[in-house]
Amino acid sequence: MASDRASQHAFFGVSAVFFAGSAAVAIIWCTSMSAMGGMPMPGGWTMSMVWMRMPGQTWPSAAASFLGMWVVMMVAMMLPSLVPMLRRYRQAVVGRTGATRLALLTALVGIGYFFVWTVVGMAAFPLGLALAAIEMQQPALARAVPMAVGVVVLIAGALQLTAWKARHLACCRDAPGRDRTLPADAGVAWRHGLRLGLHCSHCCAGLIAILLVVGVMDLRAMAIVTAAITVERLAPAGERVARATGAVVVGAGLFLIARAAGLG
Repeated sequence: MASDRASQHAFFGVSAVFFAGSAAVAIIWCTSMSAMGGMPMPGGWTMSMVWMRMPGQTWPSAAASFLGMWVVMMVAMMLPSLVPMLRRYRQAVVGRTGATRLALLTALVGIGYFFVWTVVGMAAFPLGLALAAIEMQQPALARAVPMAVGVVVLIAGALQLTAWKARHLACCRDAPGRDRTLPADAGVAWRHGLRLGLHCSHCCAGLIAILLVVGVMDLRAMAIVTAAITVERLAPAGERVARATGAVVVGAGLFLIARAAGLG
């Protein structure tokens, strides 16, 4: 029907606008943070300014700034793989509600999804602050950071190879479609978004951990992680893609460990 096509076009148009806007803001934010540099640390690495307060900035203001940056970054990174899931949700309720209500329900699913990622950011910030404070006070611990980064990357790669990862990836890929139905209910939409967000946060745990330890505001790291997440969600053989990514990441982790140990 013409109305269905118009609704689909509007959905993809709004999604494209959100992606373009969030990507542009993330790029500007990352560029500005990179221009500020970082703090050289024992062990030959540099601590990102993300984990420091700006002059005159309070801790609540720093937390709010980080959370805003995090949410924008998650929208830019996750939206390419979320759009197909939202489209399948729309197919599951289409025909039983008007276009306006369908748009509101779709938005509610997206809000629930990104609420989960907001909570992840709320947990990441104090943890990052605590580690940064300890590293600045303990030079011996700071010198061990390059080795610890390699270990985190290695574990993240190994996680990609597990049945646990495959199970959550399957849940992300197997959203409802025309063969399954959902009631056109706001509570159901909200819970569906939360469920998608929880599966996604579990599925992406290793890749997001890599982003956090390599550089949360590093554009190259963001692009690589975004590509890995998107391809394993959308490719026909997603599980094999995830395992191939895991093998590459394991190799990268071993390389970082060897380099930190002075063997590279």
